[in-house]
Amino acid sequence: MASSFTHEPVLLRESLDEMGLFPNALVVDATLGGGGHAAAILDRTAPEGRLVGLDRDEEALAAAAARLARFGDRVRLVHASFGHLGRVLADLGIGGVDGVLLDLGVSSPQIDRPERGFRFATADADATPLDMRMDRGAARTAADLLAAASVEELERWLREYGELPGARRLARALVAARDRAPLKTARDLLAVIDAAHVGRGRRHHPATLVFQALRIATNDEIHALDEGLEAAIAALLPGRRIAVIAYHSLEDRVVKHRFRDEQRGCDCPPRTPVCVCGRKPRLRIATRRAVRPGPEELRANPRSRSARLRVAERVLEAA
Repeated sequence: MASSFTHEPVLLRESLDEMGLFPNALVVDATLGGGGHAAAILDRTAPEGRLVGLDRDEEALAAAAARLARFGDRVRLVHASFGHLGRVLADLGIGGVDGVLLDLGVSSPQIDRPERGFRFATADADATPLDMRMDRGAARTAADLLAAASVEELERWLREYGELPGARRLARALVAARDRAPLKTARDLLAVIDAAHVGRGRRHHPATLVFQALRIATNDEIHALDEGLEAAIAALLPGRRIAVIAYHSLEDRVVKHRFRDEQRGCDCPPRTPVCVCGRKPRLRIATRRAVRPGPEELRANPRSRSARLRVAERVLEAA
């Protein structure tokens, strides 16, 4: 199955250029996928640059291992979420790194395989399970969450993670529907969405927002992003950079606000005459605006259209 896990890396040149990579650097690719970004990073950091690659999807790790085999012991791959980056680096005895890349979201191989449950295309909906786990060894599927969550939990996920109008109405409809019969397939979920009349008149099918919300909840992605950003910033050596590619507004806002807060440092109320929080700036934002794919990449890979790249540089904290 690993050979079928191919994925076109998004914003490849832009992310590597903005990271300022150099020969023999030690870099973390915390969302390895099929290894496209990783291979380019290893080429750019030759002859002795090293890469630590993380992914929670074992199929992605197998594909990346095959793709990166030519780099030999310059590569260390770990089955882990980017939210566990701090623990992974500690286990490897790594105290500081020269760059970190986070390419968030779902890869094309995950989307394109109906059995993974990330898509809701009507032709596959009857047989598409509500799985959505990035790590297929994880305990809970999206169907499990739908079966157990309260109306309040469902509403929060739909509102916060999907930014869905009518979140409360759909949450109630989901609970009512599951009381009649379990929600197990994409077809089951689509029927409830349609009957609830939510999200109509928008550019995207309302199911896009619902599936996004359930995927984020199933994989605890926002918490993992917070943890991963903290570990990455803490591990970066002064003058080194973190690059994050996000694909929807919620993730992008988390990254944008975290970079802004880390650049400002002090979070005391504006009228406080003297800083009492003691927080020092840790980052300098390197990309004033998010970098987006150019026309050539959009033509070659239409799925890259929502990508946003933000980069920040670790600064030496003042004493």
